[in-house]
Amino acid sequence: MARVCLEDITRRFAGVTAIDQITFEVPDGQFWVLVGPSGCGKSTILRTIAGLETATSGKLYIGDRLVNQVPARQRDVAMVFQNYALYPHMTVAENLAFGLKMRGGDTKTARSRIESVARSLDIAHLLDRKPRQLSGGQQQRVALGRAIAREPQVFLLDEPLSNLDAQLRDDTRAELKQLHQRLGITTIYVTHDQVEAMTLADQIVVLNRGRIQQIGDPQTIYAQPTNQMVATFLGSPPMNILPATYDGVQFQLMDGQTIPCPEGFQHVLRSAQGQRFNLGIRPEHLHVVPEPAHLMVVATVVEPLGREILIRTALPDQDPMQSPVINIQVEPTLRPAVGERLSIQLALDHLFVFDPTTGDRIMEPL
Repeated sequence: MARVCLEDITRRFAGVTAIDQITFEVPDGQFWVLVGPSGCGKSTILRTIAGLETATSGKLYIGDRLVNQVPARQRDVAMVFQNYALYPHMTVAENLAFGLKMRGGDTKTARSRIESVARSLDIAHLLDRKPRQLSGGQQQRVALGRAIAREPQVFLLDEPLSNLDAQLRDDTRAELKQLHQRLGITTIYVTHDQVEAMTLADQIVVLNRGRIQQIGDPQTIYAQPTNQMVATFLGSPPMNILPATYDGVQFQLMDGQTIPCPEGFQHVLRSAQGQRFNLGIRPEHLHVVPEPAHLMVVATVVEPLGREILIRTALPDQDPMQSPVINIQVEPTLRPAVGERLSIQLALDHLFVFDPTTGDRIMEPL
């Protein structure tokens, strides 16, 4: 096991910068998740660590060793891909043993390790089967087992659960977390799935357009996003964003409705009268109330989810294509009709203010 340290890593392809001055350090034994929209550079970072891509500039360390010029096979990392990459002509046992065989070593020790890994992943009964005889979930476990059997210093996972159905993905995600807790191998995991990121990570690296937006533990990133991109990417449903103009006392929305400006914000915004901002507030911090409150909205979609109901709303008397979508999470006892008007109370102590041009956070909850 070893730390992984990236110092100003940049990778360019034919004039296109895929990742730009990426710097972070994963301590020995931790589980870090790289997350972001498609094309943000997360897989390029993983492939650069693995040695499948070469950094254009910067330094990459595994442990205390600078590995920029070290071939992939000598970096002592194991990578699991989205498509499993199992050898179809080999049995499960042979697939598990392949990495050990390539490295040489005692056959008896290798057999013992394979049996141990197979038991831990509940695939011991499948050792004589070929990949085509396995389900998708079983194939994924074999791919994980092949990497684990090598006992690498670093474990790299590139969207390993994306091909699984929802229930199997949930089960395998829990198994992955338990496996890491048991083995303690330094792990870097790439996903676009925010649920995987939030539930698996010791630390999350949020990326966008090849640059790091924020690094932090899941709860900190959720509660204190550094900008609007992070705020809307992590959280399901995402944070509501309401364009508004500040008049010196309150925020005025596009339809003329107003939201009070918390007193703690006013001293920062005192010179911003007439300026436009994006207000951010999460769905769980909006409440449907019987009497007139901060906002009046109209229900456009009602989605029963069992333990709660998600109501998608818009500002009344506005073109639905122009109005911001306002998501509200409510108790299952409340089920409004589509088109019904609702009075909404905002928890103003959970309000964010973002710069609409840069997306930077100007104010965070008090």
